[in-house]
Amino acid sequence: MLNICWMRRDLRLKDHAALSHSLNDGQTIVVFVFDTEILNLLTNKNDQRVSFIYDSLIEVEKELRKYDSSLYIAYGDPVVEIPRIAAEFEVRNVFCNRDYEPYAKKRDKEVEKKLQKAGINFTQFKDSVVFEKQEVLTKTQSTFKVFTPYKNRWLEIFERSEKVFEHYPTKLKNLYPWKNAHSIEKYDWYKIIGFIPTPPTLPGGRDNALKRLKTFDKDISQYHQLRDYPAQNGTSLLSVYLRHGNISIREAVKFAKERKDQGHKTWLNELVWRDFYQMILDVYPRIEHSSFKPQYDKIKYPSDPDLFRSWCEGKTGFPLVDAAMRCLNETGLMHNRLRMLCASFLCKTLLVDWRKGEKYFAEKLLDYDLAANNGGWQWSSSSGCDAQPYFRIFNPYTQSEKFDPDGEFIKQWIPELRNSEGKEIHHPNPLLSADYPLPVVNYETSRFKCLKIYEVVKSK
Repeated sequence: MLNICWMRRDLRLKDHAALSHSLNDGQTIVVFVFDTEILNLLTNKNDQRVSFIYDSLIEVEKELRKYDSSLYIAYGDPVVEIPRIAAEFEVRNVFCNRDYEPYAKKRDKEVEKKLQKAGINFTQFKDSVVFEKQEVLTKTQSTFKVFTPYKNRWLEIFERSEKVFEHYPTKLKNLYPWKNAHSIEKYDWYKIIGFIPTPPTLPGGRDNALKRLKTFDKDISQYHQLRDYPAQNGTSLLSVYLRHGNISIREAVKFAKERKDQGHKTWLNELVWRDFYQMILDVYPRIEHSSFKPQYDKIKYPSDPDLFRSWCEGKTGFPLVDAAMRCLNETGLMHNRLRMLCASFLCKTLLVDWRKGEKYFAEKLLDYDLAANNGGWQWSSSSGCDAQPYFRIFNPYTQSEKFDPDGEFIKQWIPELRNSEGKEIHHPNPLLSADYPLPVVNYETSRFKCLKIYEVVKSK
């Protein structure tokens, strides 16, 4: 009597809903599939996100070895691979945690159909969020479309729930004893999947996630004050570990609730935003390619390819925007404040369709998550469910002066401006910084053009 626990975005062996249920039910073999449907879309074979996952899997393998077990690795389409592996081991159940992205939901339905035909049960569990779509509803039992009332209801349910902090113990002694001759630790899976080892800016694995959590514990009380300043180490840097499930959302929320100062409350607020965007994507999968507010798809962005290229390369002549983009291109990291600024700048100052920027971030962000990335871009472009007003346009100069007043972050990423002094860093003098490009557009002129093209939704 054997079960499979299929790992996807939950690369850990602790507090793991699917693994806990699987081990309670019987002996379990842990499976991970390098999904060709996803990997084939990644054109950069030095993608550090693949290495992040790879390192996380090596850590899982080492832990499994302590229990005389091993991680089963496959490469291919999970719709084919999971039923094949289930048949190979003659399992009776396949357990996994739910994924709310449109592709994942379609994939999982196809896997379930194939398993059912073979007489194998397929069971999914809530694990990557605190609450799912049917658990936080309005008084009329409908889906929230605005964050603040959603958050209030989320907190209300959270406070009275006895199971929010339910821990999922994993009886690892029930792991299936076997040795994988092609283990992730000893076999060159990079060669099989066609990627090149590229050390990620933040190393993968649960141990590194817990170290990061411990480091953040020293700073979280000032989180609400420092998180907007890119030159400060004021953010948690935990999003990538939550994205790949090196730590559970329950651990994160419990940590956020340990104290009641403003820093802890603000970080909890960010975790609720995470639930909100996952819920929106789950309920409205069309937003993957379309605006939540359909009328915003009528906007005709000029989308000048040269302006888009200058934005991608960090050569727009707007220092904080350029510094943020160069940081992203080199490290895969970007502060949330800078994500908002760069997104607003692309669609409302350079007048480029927000979907182009969303796609670029999807290619570069180490912590890329479809729900959060889509939600952030639709918020910035005003096309989302609870977005900023269409007439709110971030001023790149005032944002720079406010959040990087001394130009520390700018100088770190734009060597051409390291000799700039005072406020000059925010408005570079071309005579003193000849190697730095002039602004590719006039901000005030572009702001006026933006308001004109957004007139199509003005009365909506």
